[in-house]
Amino acid sequence: MDITIRTARPEEYAEAGELVARAYLDDGLLDFGALDPYLATLRDAATRAEQAELLVAVDESGALLGTVTFTRPDGPYAERAREGEGEFRMLAVREAARGRGVGEYLVTACVERARELGLRGLVLSTQHMMHAAHRLYERLGFVRTPERDWQPLEGITLWTYALRL
Repeated sequence: MDITIRTARPEEYAEAGELVARAYLDDGLLDFGALDPYLATLRDAATRAEQAELLVAVDESGALLGTVTFTRPDGPYAERAREGEGEFRMLAVREAARGRGVGEYLVTACVERARELGLRGLVLSTQHMMHAAHRLYERLGFVRTPERDWQPLEGITLWTYALRL
């Protein structure tokens, strides 16, 4: 399967947002399930495209396989990025496309974008139970940075990983 990573087009925003929301729901990543207030943020791909860089993975037919949001350190979507670091968030791959390298292609595109911008690092936040994602990040050279772990809400601790470029 040929996979292309590119900037999302406006006509794809709704589908990209729903893909992320569905992945988070189906994977049990939202503490309040379908009532979680974070769902609105996940679905709002149009704002991410406007305020950050919304990347998509598509197959040869143009079908949307996955998406990720890349942000610069001073962007409104940066949560853990320090000066000189990029950050990626909301990585999601459609259930039917998992196991085909889509997530790796998307993360690699973020690494390449950070390098293009002359950034010295790339960071991300993840949940502790996302073992497959952790393996992917570590395989790509990211290391755990527990000193940067944080709590977006009381009782929810997100792990951080960083890659030096």
